[in-house]
Amino acid sequence: MHDHIYTQIQNNPKFRELVARRERFAWRLSALMLGLYLAFILLIAFEPQWLGTRIDPGSTTTWGIPIGVGLIVSAFVLTGIYVRRANGEFDDLTRAVLAEVQK
Repeated sequence: MHDHIYTQIQNNPKFRELVARRERFAWRLSALMLGLYLAFILLIAFEPQWLGTRIDPGSTTTWGIPIGVGLIVSAFVLTGIYVRRANGEFDDLTRAVLAEVQK
């Protein structure tokens, strides 16, 4: 019984659009996060002395701390961006597909 509904959903052009948009967006965010991590690793590999440099001569904090924290925060920010778009555009497309299938 559900096979017919699944087939209708999979053949729906809006469903294909939803899948394509979601995949493109997820790949872009993944590539961005991977690029940030790669840049951080390359910085550790080729400029470790810079990461160990103090931000201010009298400070105990080095440049590595805010950069590392920024990398972690960027993961949360990118997740938030994905959730916001998923709850907006992607959910709207999902509702449109379900409305067409239920007719």
